[in-house]
Amino acid sequence: MRITRRLEFDAGHRIPDHASQCRHLHGHRYALEITLSGSIISAAGKAENGMVMDFGEVKRIAEAEIIQPWDHAFIVWRSDLAVVKFLAALPDHKTVILDTVPTVENLAATAFSILERAYRDTWHNALKLERVRLYETPNCWADATA
Repeated sequence: MRITRRLEFDAGHRIPDHASQCRHLHGHRYALEITLSGSIISAAGKAENGMVMDFGEVKRIAEAEIIQPWDHAFIVWRSDLAVVKFLAALPDHKTVILDTVPTVENLAATAFSILERAYRDTWHNALKLERVRLYETPNCWADATA
């Protein structure tokens, strides 16, 4: 059985080598979909009876690992030195520095890597993170899969 939880956050980024508008500082309303698979729990009288994982737990883990760190942050590539330096000069600015260019593809892959570890062995059955889908816009997204 597969289940999916959707969460949203706002963040800024830039793609420094992009040939068009995305080379400029800008932001998005991202939507993150997390798809987990596992067997349906059969435990009469228990809160988790009939579930793969409680959607509240799916949300709690994703918020701690991705949403809280990335929401209203500027996500920057470590090698984008001018922007890294600029953001460091802003007092108390929320910045996330990555080892990759913050394209939606790389952000989805990074989120998958973080969440795969976070969901492993966290529930009552053998959960597997199947997919992280990250929407950069309503019409553009990337899927990172197992």
